[in-house]
Amino acid sequence: MDTLTHPDDLFHPPASDSPYWAETCWFTFAVPERRLSGQVYPFFQPNLGVCSAAVWLWDPSGHQPHTVLFGKNFWHLPIPPQNLDHIELANGLSIRCTEPLRRYELRYRDPDADEVEFALDFAAIVPPNHLQGGHYEQAGRYRGWIRIDGETIAVDAYGMRDRSWSARSQFGADIHGTGAVNGGYSYATADDGHGFHLITMEFTPGECIGIHGYLLRDGHCARITGGRRQVLERDAASGAPLRVALELRDELGRELRAEGECLNRIGLHLNPNLFTWNCLTAWRFDERTAYGEDHDNWTACGARRFFRQLLAGSAAPAAR
Repeated sequence: MDTLTHPDDLFHPPASDSPYWAETCWFTFAVPERRLSGQVYPFFQPNLGVCSAAVWLWDPSGHQPHTVLFGKNFWHLPIPPQNLDHIELANGLSIRCTEPLRRYELRYRDPDADEVEFALDFAAIVPPNHLQGGHYEQAGRYRGWIRIDGETIAVDAYGMRDRSWSARSQFGADIHGTGAVNGGYSYATADDGHGFHLITMEFTPGECIGIHGYLLRDGHCARITGGRRQVLERDAASGAPLRVALELRDELGRELRAEGECLNRIGLHLNPNLFTWNCLTAWRFDERTAYGEDHDNWTACGARRFFRQLLAGSAAPAAR
């Protein structure tokens, strides 16, 4: 094995011959002063020999796939012969690990109309935080630039990346077989020593509880042992979150309360059975204001039921 590799920077051998075995490699970044967000999301299905590859950029000027600044999600691309530590995809995206589990280079150029190009470097500030099985998150700082329709925008802000490898069916009335049709993914980073991350699931109507995450305070990072997420206000026209509140506690007994104001939003299906509102969010916690995101996640059928009732003014199910 090369000295610049780690098993979790490479493709993992599929644990079964399931056609739904998948591996993901997600990076999300922002230019907070512009209320500009971006993410890349390759989704590999090695037992089928294909992958998808998405690049999205959005700000308050648009919130649907056809109205955002930029969005393309290619499906059924061939998986390249390279490994994941240095891979070039047919959609114009390349990812290269330059330091195991810590530093990555993202390069992209729109292969069609040359609308967008970027060069970003990610440097982690904490080790990966593993959820059971094949999944982890890692906060870090992005530096580089984005070119959009001829304008070059500097990037220097905190963001996140995550990885997953497991069988992930695109069928089901709940999220990945958990029993929940709604959940959240929330994080913020104020500086190298202060931040948080919280994944929540609504197993019981009206209770969106914490199942995974961390609290970073005064340079000490610890896993969460519980928490909750509540949407305080939704946009009347779309149903997207506008204000969100979190509570969490960690293994060291520390507690955190945060309230977030959503500064932009994009509504899309990350896969056929996972709809999400992804929002750049200004979070207030520990007498700090920090930027991150809030994701409002739903199954396809759960989203239809909730948002149709909400936007029609009916009594919607309690899913905060």
